[in-house]
Amino acid sequence: MASQVLVAYGSRYGATAEIAARIGEALREAGLQAEVRAARDVADLAPYGAVVLGSGIYAGQWHKDAARLLKRNAEALAGRPVWLFSSGPTGPGDPSELLQGWRLPEGLKGVAERVQPRDIALFGGAIDAGKLNFIERLLVIRLIKAPVGDFRDWDAIMAWAGTIAAALHAEAA
Repeated sequence: MASQVLVAYGSRYGATAEIAARIGEALREAGLQAEVRAARDVADLAPYGAVVLGSGIYAGQWHKDAARLLKRNAEALAGRPVWLFSSGPTGPGDPSELLQGWRLPEGLKGVAERVQPRDIALFGGAIDAGKLNFIERLLVIRLIKAPVGDFRDWDAIMAWAGTIAAALHAEAA
């Protein structure tokens, strides 16, 4: 079993960081050692036997820090259990339906194929208009017409974290 699990994230406004923190908490409650870190703060994957990497979605792209971690460490990631997640669509309903089956940015699909993640999840996101600057509010709310609010499904997120813990425990058995 992976001795230490890294839960890394790219988050601009904190919603994805909160998802990563909850995943890390769920893994620790399941008896695993999990460290939650911003992707920009991860210099070495050697201490980690498994990795969960996620990013907020910004105009259809991953946060640059999370994308960079995935791309620069594809070879190292391919040698260990990896799970990927994206957070971002807002509005009621299934996030996958809201994004018409989108799971990863096109530019990351080749890297993901090399890494062979165990799963790629898509979770609803959150937009707090108070955290956006004027230009972002204009783009996100007026132009894109993204619904404002918190659309994260914590039950789905915790269930997904549970499948990760179960898979890592099964490998140890």
